[in-house]
Amino acid sequence: MSKTTVDIDDKLLEEAKKVTGTTTKKATVNEALRMVARKAKLKELASSLQGTGFIDLTREELEEMRRNRL
Repeated sequence: MSKTTVDIDDKLLEEAKKVTGTTTKKATVNEALRMVARKAKLKELASSLQGTGFIDLTREELEEMRRNRL
């Protein structure tokens, strides 16, 4: 892990603490970075599923598929 000095908007940091449920600056920044990386991966996954039919399924349809699989 590296140590970096950055200027952070205090109001934005407080908002991020509330959203992430963290209490320290370090934990907040790390969690926010994890969230951004996860969001990018989910966006990539959604894009790769486009046209497969899975992206258009409703919750009910997904639950029905799960029941039929068991």
